[in-house]
Amino acid sequence: MANVMDYLEWRGDILFSQVPVNAVDSLVFAALSYLKLDGLVPETLENPVPLWVAAEALLAMPDASSRAHTRADIPLLQAAAQTPRFRDVRLCAYHSRTLYEEETQFAAMAFLTADGSAFLAFRGTDATLVGWKEDFNMSFQDTVPAQLEAVRYTERFAAAFGGPLYLTGHSKGGNLAVFAAARSAPFIQDRMQGVYNHDGPGFGEYLMGDPGYQRMVPKIRTFVPESSIIGMLLEHEEPYTVVKSNQVSILQHDLYSWEVLGGGFVQAEEVSGHSKRMDRSIKTWLSGMERSERIALVDALYAALSAGGAKKVGELSQPRNIRLFLKAVQTDESKRKILTGELAEFLRILGETAYAYGAKQLKAPEPEEGLQNEKTVL
Repeated sequence: MANVMDYLEWRGDILFSQVPVNAVDSLVFAALSYLKLDGLVPETLENPVPLWVAAEALLAMPDASSRAHTRADIPLLQAAAQTPRFRDVRLCAYHSRTLYEEETQFAAMAFLTADGSAFLAFRGTDATLVGWKEDFNMSFQDTVPAQLEAVRYTERFAAAFGGPLYLTGHSKGGNLAVFAAARSAPFIQDRMQGVYNHDGPGFGEYLMGDPGYQRMVPKIRTFVPESSIIGMLLEHEEPYTVVKSNQVSILQHDLYSWEVLGGGFVQAEEVSGHSKRMDRSIKTWLSGMERSERIALVDALYAALSAGGAKKVGELSQPRNIRLFLKAVQTDESKRKILTGELAEFLRILGETAYAYGAKQLKAPEPEEGLQNEKTVL
C-alpha cells in the first residue's frame, strides 16, 4: 500500500499556495525533524536554508547516514527536496541538545512555507538511552525537561515570527507539540492553526483539566495506527483518528508504514483488540504501583542497561553490554527483585486482560429489546 513516500510522488507538484497544508504534510515535517542537521540549518530565524540546499549539503557529508534516525529518512529528504511543494520550504531555528545528567533529549526545527506559515516540528525519541529514560519518566513525573524546553522553544520562536503557526511531531515529538501548545500564552495559541500529534503518548490527569490544554483541544489532531501502543499511553482528551498500517503490532509505530491515499491517511474504524488489551494492561499495571515504585523500576532498568557504558539503544545488542547488563541484574539483589517482580506482575495482568477480553468476545450478545432470539422462537 502507498505511504508518505508515494504522497511526495503523487502530490509533490502541488504548491502550498495552491493546496493548503494537510495531515500528511505534517507527517513529512515530523519525519524530517529526526535528521541531525547540526551546522547545516541556522539556530535562529535569520538566513533560513531552502530544503533542497540542506539536502545537498547533508548528502555530501561522509557521515550522512549516521545523521538519520532510520534508513528511510535520507530517501524521504531526497524525494521531498525534488518536489515543487517542499524543495523551497526554508529551514531555520534548529535546536538540539542531549543532557545525560538532566536526563533530557530535545530537538526541534522550523519549516517556513511559501504561504507565510511556520511548522514547528519536534523530534521524537532518538537512539540515545537517555531519550528513552526521559520517556519512561513520564510515567511518574507531571512534566519532563523536554516538555518545558518545547514550551520555551515555541515562545521564543513566536516572539520572532509573526505568521500563523503549526506544531507537529511523531512519538514523543507529538507529545511535545501538544504540551507546547497547551502551555503557551493565549495570544500565541490564537496564532496556532493546528497541532498534529502522530502516535505520541498522552499525559497524566493533571493536564486534562488545564485551561490551556482545554482551549487547544479543538485544534489538536491526533493520529494513531490500528495497533497503537505508544500513542495510547497515558491520557488523551482530544479525539483521535485511526490510521491503517502495513505493519503489525508495535511496528505500526513506524510512520513510514502508515497508509496514504491522495492528501490524507487511509482510516480504520477503531484501534485493534490487541491495542486495547495492551492499553488496558499497561494502565492497570501502572495504576497498581506507587509513584516511588515507578521511580525505582525506571531507575533500576536504566542503571542495568547502561552498566556497560552504553549511550545508544543500538549498543545494547553488543555482547559486552549484554553480559554487563545480566551481571548488573544478577549481582544487585535490589535491582533483580524490582525488575523480575514487576515483569512478572505485568505478564500476569497481561494474561488476565487477554483472558477477560477473549471471554467477552465469546459471550453471546444479548437479544435486542423487542426481538426474540432463535432459541426462544423454537
